[in-house]
Amino acid sequence: MKIAFLGIGLMGQPMAVNLLNSGFKLTLWNRTRSKAESLVCQGAEVAETPAEAIADADITITMLENGPIVDQILFNKEFPATFKRGSTVIDMSSVPPKLAKQHAARLKHIGVNYLDTPVSGGTVGAQQASLSIMAGGDKTVFERCLPIFTTLGKATYIGPAGSGQLAKCANQAIVGITIGAVAEALLLAAEGGADPAAVREALLGGFASSRILELHGQRMIDREFNPGATSRVQLKDLRTILDTAQSEDLTLPLVQQTYDQYQQLVSKGYEEIDHSGLLLQLEMLNGNRTLNDKPTTSPCDPSDHS
Repeated sequence: MKIAFLGIGLMGQPMAVNLLNSGFKLTLWNRTRSKAESLVCQGAEVAETPAEAIADADITITMLENGPIVDQILFNKEFPATFKRGSTVIDMSSVPPKLAKQHAARLKHIGVNYLDTPVSGGTVGAQQASLSIMAGGDKTVFERCLPIFTTLGKATYIGPAGSGQLAKCANQAIVGITIGAVAEALLLAAEGGADPAAVREALLGGFASSRILELHGQRMIDREFNPGATSRVQLKDLRTILDTAQSEDLTLPLVQQTYDQYQQLVSKGYEEIDHSGLLLQLEMLNGNRTLNDKPTTSPCDPSDHS
């Protein structure tokens, strides 16, 4: 089975490593070629263009930053890709559900299978091969691809094309809102004179316990905002949720309020910090009052999928 893997960023790099370590044959492409070349020593090949990587692939995996980039890479007018008939495209990026359905239809027209399989778990989940994989598309195709998915984490079949992206929207709504809730709770505790670290520890033993409180709560206390997932990408995902809700005539006020705060954070130059850095926006909103006196990590340079 020959796999083309497109997008060797914060998430794609460890995912590709896990596939290589499991014996899969990978041809890599990345906009910044050096990131793909770093895996040559582990057995990967590197293509000059996405079309070159796709040409001989049985499976094409995309792990790119957003829907427009996925669209451009898969259906590039200047360098059109020629997909092997009967091959499968697995889009593990986070894109709008509507776009996933369009990609499924376009690929079906040329005899190519399609699964939308966004992931959750961040860079830690990618490194530990413990990602939650949400799959939309034909169930038979999904079952054929299980050996790939089990190498990367735990896959759940959700439903027809676009369903995986709907599940990811649900995931990102919970993640974004909960990050905001944790940041507000710890800020409230600190301003009232409580030790936020002790408050976090106490809450982990109760009904408020969550993965967000465990990991991102600790990031907030330590003020370690180097990205596992950037605020810019979280903002993009929240925008997708709001657009999808609007198309279904739904009003989601909590998502809207969280989106507004991330938009403020990004507009102030913090687009590349971890999404747990929403704490900084809430601190600035409250006159720069902070959880503690440790220096804030500066906005950092690495992008999610450059």
